[in-house]
Amino acid sequence: MKIGILSAGGDCPGINATIRGVGKAAITYGMEVVGILDGFSGLLFNDYLPLDERSLSGILTLGGTILGTSREKPFKKKEGDMIADKPQFIKQNAEKMGFDCIVCIGGNGTQKTAAQLSEMGMNVIGIPKTIDNDVWGTDVTFGFDTAVNIATEAIDRLHSTANSHKRVMVIELMGHHAGWIALYAGLAGGGDVILIPELPYNIDRVNEELLARSCKGKPYSIVVVAEGIKTGKKSDTAGAYIAEQIEKATKLETRVNVPGYTLRGGSPSPLDRIIATRMGTYAASLINKCDFGRMVAIHHNEMTSVPLAEVGGKTRLVPSDFFLIKQAKKIGTCFG
Repeated sequence: MKIGILSAGGDCPGINATIRGVGKAAITYGMEVVGILDGFSGLLFNDYLPLDERSLSGILTLGGTILGTSREKPFKKKEGDMIADKPQFIKQNAEKMGFDCIVCIGGNGTQKTAAQLSEMGMNVIGIPKTIDNDVWGTDVTFGFDTAVNIATEAIDRLHSTANSHKRVMVIELMGHHAGWIALYAGLAGGGDVILIPELPYNIDRVNEELLARSCKGKPYSIVVVAEGIKTGKKSDTAGAYIAEQIEKATKLETRVNVPGYTLRGGSPSPLDRIIATRMGTYAASLINKCDFGRMVAIHHNEMTSVPLAEVGGKTRLVPSDFFLIKQAKKIGTCFG
């Protein structure tokens, strides 16, 4: 068998570990492995790279992706497209290359595209990737643990600055629709207030909490905010908006910090390397069994797969009754 591997969408710690897992396991099964460059663009413009044992060596710890990535969405038409029917063109190119299967490593958008290609009759396997941990159908995605570690370290460092200057420090973390990073890092880093998109908040309640802490003699507070929370100003980032509202209402000196893309960069954590390797090797086993049209998933720490048709267009959000929210409230964490 001959398989192609691509990574699409945003970069994420653990992609290379996944490529390595798929490739090494596939070679063990006797398959030929090809890397498709720059996401779905590589399938449009025939940009490929042979992957063998040597090229897969030494990439386990590398951040980013050796195959490159892009935001190309073949099913979304754009003005100025040189190729009229990109999905059909991709299918034809894949057939010319003799691919028996395409492995698509990516987040929600990538898995949706993978499902659509599968519906066209292509053999596809999806592997979920995102620091946001919001891909439907799996309990966890690689990249999330690394992002939480980095975010937690950032919060840890803000404690000393906030205490020294007697300030409120607002830290804005990634998470457009899902607040997994803010919740986990906020709890691990001792955030006093945590605001996530899934839970409606009242800024007056936040301000009351911060004033109450100040009246109790607590010299500083840490407010952890997911970037996707609703704000009153479209022009402001979530962190800037919350900081402005806090300082205006409480007169407490407030500063905002946005780690941004820092959460996506660098070497994956040991746990993410393990998750990526497990997902990659499991994908190869699905291909070996010709069990296509599936996305690799982890349920209750066991490897499994779900139909790609069920994944596309869905987002895994933090449930309002999630156990960590309940436990955080028991120690006095405010969710607005």
